[in-house]
Order: sequence, then C-alpha cells, then structure tokens
Amino acid sequence: MSEKWTPVEDDTQKKRVCYFFDSDIGGFHYGPGHPMKPTRIRMCHSLVMNYGLYKRMEIFRAKPATKREMTQFHSDEYIDFLSRITPSNMGSYVKEQYKYNVGDDCPVFDGMFEYCSISAGGSMEGAARLSRDKCDIAINWAGGLHHAKKIEASGFCYVNDIVLGILELLRYHPRVLYIDIDVHHGDGVEEAFYTTDRVMTCSFHKYGEYFPGTGELRDVGIGKGKYYALNFPLRDGITDETYKSVFEPVIRQVMETYDPSAVVLQCGTDSLSGDKLGCFNLSMRGHANCVKFVKSFNKPLLMVGGGGYTMRNVSRVWAFETGLATGVELMPSIPMNEYYEYFGPTYELDVKPSNMEDMNTLRYLERVKNILSDNLRRQGGPPSVQMQDVPRTSMDILMDDANAEDDFIPQDERRHQRLLDTRRQADGELSDSDDEGEGGRRDHRSHRERDSPDGSSSGRKFNKGVMGINLSSAPGSGSHGVGPSANTTMPQVIASGRLDSMDVDPQAQESVAASAAEDSGASTNRAPSEERPPS
Repeated sequence: MSEKWTPVEDDTQKKRVCYFFDSDIGGFHYGPGHPMKPTRIRMCHSLVMNYGLYKRMEIFRAKPATKREMTQFHSDEYIDFLSRITPSNMGSYVKEQYKYNVGDDCPVFDGMFEYCSISAGGSMEGAARLSRDKCDIAINWAGGLHHAKKIEASGFCYVNDIVLGILELLRYHPRVLYIDIDVHHGDGVEEAFYTTDRVMTCSFHKYGEYFPGTGELRDVGIGKGKYYALNFPLRDGITDETYKSVFEPVIRQVMETYDPSAVVLQCGTDSLSGDKLGCFNLSMRGHANCVKFVKSFNKPLLMVGGGGYTMRNVSRVWAFETGLATGVELMPSIPMNEYYEYFGPTYELDVKPSNMEDMNTLRYLERVKNILSDNLRRQGGPPSVQMQDVPRTSMDILMDDANAEDDFIPQDERRHQRLLDTRRQADGELSDSDDEGEGGRRDHRSHRERDSPDGSSSGRKFNKGVMGINLSSAPGSGSHGVGPSANTTMPQVIASGRLDSMDVDPQAQESVAASAAEDSGASTNRAPSEERPPS
C-alpha cells in the first residue's frame, strides 16, 4: 500500500475506473481576465499522478469527437460555425457570433474547436466504455460543460459533452439519471431532455438573480417528461451538513423511484467555499461526500467536471474525488508536483469552509424536499422502454477493437506510452522497480553490507546521504525533482563539478567518473590510484 492514501472505510467493492486525460487540454486559453482556465485540468492531473493513483485505474487519451458526432445533438450549422471561426477571421462572422452567442462570456480563442472536441470525446468514450462493461466508473474532468444549447454557446460552454455522453448511454441503457452539483443550474442538459422520461435530471443550484436564471422549483418537465426534471433551488452560504441533509434523501428517493441503469454526475467545483464566482460554503469533503454517496449505489457512473474558478481548489477536489472513485482517500499533505507553489502556504489538500452565513433555513429546505418528494411519487414507478435494435455509430467501430493500433507496433520496439498508461497495478503487488521507496520496503544497504556475514560493510564506505544523492537539491539546480524534465544524469553532475563538492570517498568518486566516461563513449586516461594526489 502506498503511504499517499488510505483505503476508504466501508468501501469493500472494487471498481474498475477509466480516467480520461489529454495533455493538450491545458494549452488552451480563453483570454486574459477570463475566469475559465483549462489549466486547472492539468493541475488536477499532476496531483493524480504524483499521488500514484495511476496504479489503481486505466488512463486513456480519448479520440476527439468529430463534427458528425457532435451533430447528434447540436445543429449542423452551429458545429460548422465553431469549426470555421478563429481569432484571425472572426471579423467575417459578426452576424453568426451574435446568432450563436459567441463573443462575450464565450470568446473566440485559438484552438476553440479542438478544445470542444477533446471535452466531448472524453465523455462520449467514457459512456461507451460503461455501456460495454469495460469499466464501472469513467472520469472526464475536461467535460461537464452543461450550459451549451443545441444552437448556441452559453456560460463558457460551446459543446455540451454531457448530452452527447448521455445519448451514447441511452443506446444501451433504458434510463439514465443526471445529477448536477455545480453552483449553476444545469440548464443545457435539462433543456435537452425536458420532454422525455428516459433521462431524469436532478440539479442542486443557487437560484435567484444568478446565472443562468433557470432551475425554478416548478420546472418539472413537460409532456412525457413531466416530473422527470427535478430542481432544488438553494440560497447563499449552504454548508456541508445542510447540503448533505437535502442531497442524500432526495437522491435516495430518486434511485428508488426511477431506478436508473446508469448515472452521470456533474462535479462542478464552483459550489466550494472561496470560489471566485460561487456563493456556497462547501468544503472539499462536503463536495466529495456527494461522489461517495452516488458511488454507493453501484450503478455505472460517468463523472465529469464543470465549473470551478479557483484553480488550486478545483484541482484539489477533483484529485480527491478521483481517489474516492478508486476506493482510497488521499493523504492531506500534497506531494511534490509541477504546480506545487500554487498550493501554498499550507500545501494541504483540504479546502476548508469559511464563516459565511447560511441563508438556507430548515423550514425552507423541508418545504422544498416535500414538494420534490410529491413530484417523485407522481412518476408512478420506473418508465419502461421498448426493445429495439441499437444503431451502429463510429463509436461502435472504435469500441469493437480499441487496441487495433497495437498490431502495428513492432514487437522489438519499446511499448507505446498509451499501453503503459492502461496498466493497473494489482493490490498487493510489491515490485520495488515500479514502487521504489514507498511503504518502507526499499533496502538502503549496499551490496557489500548484504554480502558480509556479520552484516557489516567490508568495503569502502560512502558518507551519510550519498547513497541516494538528491540531485534536485544540489547547488545550481532549479528543478522540483519531479517528472522527466528534472532528471539529471551522473555525467552531467561530474561535468558541472558538483560531485567534487560532495562528501564522497575518493576511490568511489574515481569509480563513478570512470563509469560515466565509459557510458558516454569517451576515452579516459586515468592515473593509478597510488599516484593520484590526495583530495
């Protein structure tokens, strides 16, 4: 077991987790001063990797969604517009920008369509893997853009990856439940399924002079979808205890009444305390409790991102919830990572609540719960779905042979990084080569100490601290010591003259220098040790 996490209590069922991440996602930028920053996803991924969660799940880089796949929900004209417009030609699309609500909250930026493709592709492939029983939980933190409409952008969202993911789930599942814990109402998803009983939407959000201005208690759906849209309007300052007192009873009754065969959970973190655009007072654990509770129903679960505008808190919570999905709770001390300075001054994982006043009275919450309970009773049980053939799409072709490209990799070449990412370390696997230095298993003794009968070293001795030289702390090193960019080879240390200043036995220094020279192919004229002047 790693020292960076502990098993979650009362979580005995192991889940197969698929985690989707595309390294390109952090390179997009909405523009100066814009609150939406895709870098937060890369910050979260850095924490996930440095906590070692890659050992407990499969990591995938999803195929970006195509224009044709996006038009399963969005109009052809709108998607074509998104694929054509760029910052350099936006002057030619003034009318279209007004028509499709692009330009203010949803600015035109470099790579905008590629950004939408990555977000939608992760949610669609995650849904496809859930439908084909390739995993129990799929995670796409680049998704969760719940405001996008069929023919317009809204609230920093251009393409509604959630609707596309749900449509993929509906091809195999009779009923899908959508739960939204973002501080804003999930209006785009609710609008898309407002007239059907095959998708039930349940949103907990701030209501009243607040974007997007929808999500009233009386919005319950129409036609066949009447009473299949649930909205729980909340007031400022809601705390962990208050949120739990309404979330768990409502979701439990929804599960019993609607009996969904798959669940989509939008984990927007702008409901956290201290968010730049939010007005709730949830801590990290209060937010993560929703994930833990939904997971406990053992339904196929698609977890997506969403809002969240204080980057250090967004990455903290999503990393913690990734751990919960895999069955572990992350330790409070944040490990060294490339964004380590962002988490100061405490360098702790937790996001604590403030002393903000909770405007949600007990009387108000009870009244809303009773109304929602009555609406659920009017459903009359889970709706039935007529059996029919599932039409084939491009996603089926991808899922039929997800490893088709593996056949083209020569056997004598190093395995592709994608194959290495999809490996999952089995519990109890104690290989020091993969897990070196964790859990106190590493043997710090030299080979001479092990070979000696009395356990003492019979050869030359290295002074304290040299057996594991910390190159990142050597003079002149500006690296954090994390990732490939921080690796420093021994020949580089010798060439820089840093090794001479280290407290190393002269014979050991000579041996290391000779090995480094042989590795680099250089010829070394070395004087005999007895002729060597003392250091």
